[in-house]
Amino acid sequence: MFDRLRSLEDEFVGLEARLSDPDLANDQAKMRDVSRRYKDLTPVVDCIRRYHARSADAQAARELLTVASEQERPALREELAASEAKIAELEEELRVLLLPKDRNDGRSVIMEIRGAEGGDEANLFAGDLFDMYRAYAAANRWNVDVLSRDLSDLGGVNLVTMLIKGDTAWSKLKFEGGTHRVQRVPVTESSGRIHTSSATVLVLPEAEDVEVQIDDKDLVVDVYRSSGAGGQSVNTTDSAVRITHKPTGVVVTMQDERSQIQNRARAMVVLRARLLKLAEEEQAAAQSEERRSQVGSGGRGEKIRTYNFKENRLTDHRIGFTIYRLQDVLAGDLDEVVDALAADERTRQLAGSE
Repeated sequence: MFDRLRSLEDEFVGLEARLSDPDLANDQAKMRDVSRRYKDLTPVVDCIRRYHARSADAQAARELLTVASEQERPALREELAASEAKIAELEEELRVLLLPKDRNDGRSVIMEIRGAEGGDEANLFAGDLFDMYRAYAAANRWNVDVLSRDLSDLGGVNLVTMLIKGDTAWSKLKFEGGTHRVQRVPVTESSGRIHTSSATVLVLPEAEDVEVQIDDKDLVVDVYRSSGAGGQSVNTTDSAVRITHKPTGVVVTMQDERSQIQNRARAMVVLRARLLKLAEEEQAAAQSEERRSQVGSGGRGEKIRTYNFKENRLTDHRIGFTIYRLQDVLAGDLDEVVDALAADERTRQLAGSE
């Protein structure tokens, strides 16, 4: 491990030197890669340096013990014990920091939420999830750009697509993809019976232009008149855009903006994210498998999480995690759930590395 630590320290120093080179600014792609790697290594090198400092303290205490008087030895032993305990903590911290990084950490997120099984109630629940994730984004100081929103008749969401921008957006939201099940008395239920409905959440990392090359010849772009709530231009101009990527069959539609140009730009953001995801799945020899594992058919039996209103309970079935603060979670307080999923991921990674 020590050879690897020295190698990372050397790499960090080299990255610092490169970032101070004015020529690097002329190559935006390299600048982005160097900056991202420097940012990734900063907490690792900080921990390494604290580890070296504590190790030096422990070694100094051991040397002093060999020449110390009887009166000085108790204090030195106490200092040595404290340093050794801290060294053990730092070694464990380094083990976690040295785990393989998710390739998409640091990226922004494309999130799609739609009602699945349960009719109007499913769409209302999709709207609740939409509000929950926006509140969570606000708590994390992420920026949310709603790319497209199709409202249901009762004020829920048939489908909403949003871009969530933030350094930690992917690392925290990547666990949210899948079928979310709700158990509650719907507003449309007059007899007070509890219904079970579901909504699906799809989470994609935002792709950068340089990562996904799209040939215009591979695109079929259709324009048509927008429908639904909107501005004065809705239903009067051909502002809605549907883009079909012929090689993959991926289709993206946007109609919320008044301008055809704006809708096309937003559609391309989503298209790049979907194509990046497809490329990653192909590299893993499982094309579309990750998307199916997230969304499936939207059936209630494929749930990753249950929201039970009567018991004020949220249960994540992937890790058997339950809390009785459902209203807090729906208000955007998701950290306890996300932290539990992240801890489970780290535990599995550590077990695999051992």
